[in-house]
Amino acid sequence: MIIAVDGPTASGKGTIAKALAAHFGLPHLDTGLLYRAVGRQVFLTGGNPDDADAAHAACAFPETLLGDPELRSEDTGGYASRVSVHPAVRAALLERQQAFANQPGGAVLDGRDIATVIAPHADAKLFVTASVPARAMRRWAEMKQLGKDVERAEIEADLAERDERDRNRAEAPLRQAEGAALLDTSNLTKEMAVATAIALVEKQVARG
Repeated sequence: MIIAVDGPTASGKGTIAKALAAHFGLPHLDTGLLYRAVGRQVFLTGGNPDDADAAHAACAFPETLLGDPELRSEDTGGYASRVSVHPAVRAALLERQQAFANQPGGAVLDGRDIATVIAPHADAKLFVTASVPARAMRRWAEMKQLGKDVERAEIEADLAERDERDRNRAEAPLRQAEGAALLDTSNLTKEMAVATAIALVEKQVARG
């Protein structure tokens, strides 16, 4: 069974995808981490994330980079959003993601174009979203927990800018796929969101 979970940054899609993977006994891939690794690699080499050649070269990042805690930082998230607009970057990471999705037994993948590009044949598709203020609050709390001093208003502005970029890029824009169930987590606790997601997946799978 393949489960595709799409949505904007800090919507809760990663938490939901991990919970779905645990519930259904499937491997999980946070595809956004791949783009964050490319963005981080560009930063480490002093490149420009808006330069297509520099971004493409960074796709050859070492596997050890996936364990870098800086991948979760706001700065790296911004870099990831900027490198992801380049078609060459998306093409370079496409095969890796599709191989993971199509492994025997299935998998859970979360990102921004899973149900639209990576695995449109997924057995269950979710589009997880939340209001910008709700997402900013979550990200701010997360950053505070990591000891990072950031302004909530700054995070909110960054999320809005990132949404705009992700929705309007020419290659694989962020959008709700046909047949995907919408899950708005703005006013849901983590437990409520996960329970709703499991129910939505079970309903889609039963429907075939």
